[in-house]
Amino acid sequence: MSTTTATPATKEPQGTNGKKVVELREAAVRLAGDSGDGMQLVGTQLTNTSAIFGNDISTFPDFPAEIRAPAGTLAGVSGFQIHFSSEDIQTPGDKVDALIAMNPAALKVNIRDVEVGGIVIINEDAFTKSDLAKAHYESNPLEDGSLDRYRVVRIPLSRLTADALKETGLGAKAIDRCKNFFALGIVYWMYDRPMEPTLKWIADKFGKNPAVSEANARALKSGYYFGETAELFPVSYRVAKAKIPPGRYRKITGNEATAIGLVTASCKCSKTLFYGTYPITPASDVLHQLSRYKNYDVRTFQAEDEIAAITSAIGASFAGAIGVTASAGPGIALKTEALGLAVMTELPLVIINVQRGGPSTGLPTKTEQSDLWQAVHGRNGDTPIPVLAAATPGDCFHMAYEAVRLAIRYMTPVLVLTDGYLANGAEPWRIPDPDSLPAIEVSHPNKPNDEKGYMPYKRDDHLVRPWAIPGTAGLEHRIGGLEKQDVSGNVSYDAANHHHMTMVRLNKVLGMARDFPKLEVDGPAQGDLLVVGWGGTYGSINMAVRHMREKGHKVAHVHLRYLYPFQKELGTTLRGYRKVLVPELNTGQLRQLLRGEFLVDAVGYNKIQGKPFLISELEQVMTGLLSEK
Repeated sequence: MSTTTATPATKEPQGTNGKKVVELREAAVRLAGDSGDGMQLVGTQLTNTSAIFGNDISTFPDFPAEIRAPAGTLAGVSGFQIHFSSEDIQTPGDKVDALIAMNPAALKVNIRDVEVGGIVIINEDAFTKSDLAKAHYESNPLEDGSLDRYRVVRIPLSRLTADALKETGLGAKAIDRCKNFFALGIVYWMYDRPMEPTLKWIADKFGKNPAVSEANARALKSGYYFGETAELFPVSYRVAKAKIPPGRYRKITGNEATAIGLVTASCKCSKTLFYGTYPITPASDVLHQLSRYKNYDVRTFQAEDEIAAITSAIGASFAGAIGVTASAGPGIALKTEALGLAVMTELPLVIINVQRGGPSTGLPTKTEQSDLWQAVHGRNGDTPIPVLAAATPGDCFHMAYEAVRLAIRYMTPVLVLTDGYLANGAEPWRIPDPDSLPAIEVSHPNKPNDEKGYMPYKRDDHLVRPWAIPGTAGLEHRIGGLEKQDVSGNVSYDAANHHHMTMVRLNKVLGMARDFPKLEVDGPAQGDLLVVGWGGTYGSINMAVRHMREKGHKVAHVHLRYLYPFQKELGTTLRGYRKVLVPELNTGQLRQLLRGEFLVDAVGYNKIQGKPFLISELEQVMTGLLSEK
């Protein structure tokens, strides 16, 4: 489905230069080049500018896995896609309306995603014989007719940038690094984006180096005015502001939202937040974000390995702080033994898994949903841990906050699943009123809770043990990974006691479902098809289901944010539909859990390519299912 369909209008307005201006509902733009070409930087600036302008936005940064891939090769291509709209959108777009390709490799990797008839702006200076060979082109695509389906605009970006900056006094390499801003200037003119926010960012970012600041600003302006005056562009496009509910908004990524959610929770309950972690893609930005909040009593610790990271967080929880750790799938595997320790000691701990492609090192910069089984079952022994999952970048805030609330309320580790798509993607986020957030109640005993003294495993009606601060007079108790005697907490090897304590820990976690919000069903309460999703697939599924209902089909959508235990209404909901479809970016992990728990004949649609679902492919799958007798 093209995203460049002009909104019906009686006439096309004229720009200040006499060129036509075409009104669009939405547009998807992708900037792509070598990993050193600054695509992520200018993509972020385009995102920020579109958010300030008032569009609804959704982004998809696509990083190369190789840290230093050879320049000009397919492995080194970096891309950034932004979808901006005057209406509600939830994905970066199925197809790209305009591709800016800085070299042959960027063109080859991305051209298949461009809408037929879409715009392809090419830096023709980079299409040398050697660069074509690096991209494995046997002939020059600018000359062999392979791009005839697109509106190709050949621009000597490198030369134009050099001409614009020749009086800045910078060297040739420094000048060439500014060509990304020249390209961004062209995009700003094409889509009627204001330059002022980016010019201010350049001045703030490079203020200590006036020559670099001036060069980047001049490159941006030169690109803008080139688009305005060149005959290569007969029209420009305008995407109006979106109509969104009133409130205070900001652009936010999933990792930013996760960090802010954790800090907000710690402030809500007046507790120190301790974050112990080891850097790993794509979770590292959570550390970078939290390190900025020291004034909110946040302590960050970059440990020497994953084991030290999680055990330091467990120690912080034992000491009365909010202990948090995060990683991606391989790092979570290394934390597994310590997760069992947190379950045995029944201490509040938050673990965040920003999923990426696996197994092993796998696809470290690509998105996937293949760690659900690991989250639910991936530990030795019967080791129940509640599992939550964020649905959108902004929802990462709410699920991080919820994880802290549940961890403290039930004295248990809580695992939160996000993924690379959510972590790096951005959207407008309505900043919540702090008073509207659920309370997080903390209670520390200050005297013995039994006539025999302090009993660390004496439980309340919800099977929750008390959280005593070490060093409190009269509340000395044992802690560790060996099995505990019921109530007293003494080490116990008694068989019956072990069975009892295992069931108590399990029933405590299962009982948490009473504290979950009611399951939300988007669509009819009964019908022909229920689509069940989780995690970062929310936007694609929701838009596809919406389109199917517009065509008259009785299709509903349930997106699970509580994956263990499930919300108590889920079983009844599943049985209200003729068919159940579970789209996942894995081989069918949630589908198997649903079939095992509720004995429903759920059908899976699975994609393991490091890319999110397209709306169109999900619609096709739904149409096929509905057509079956």
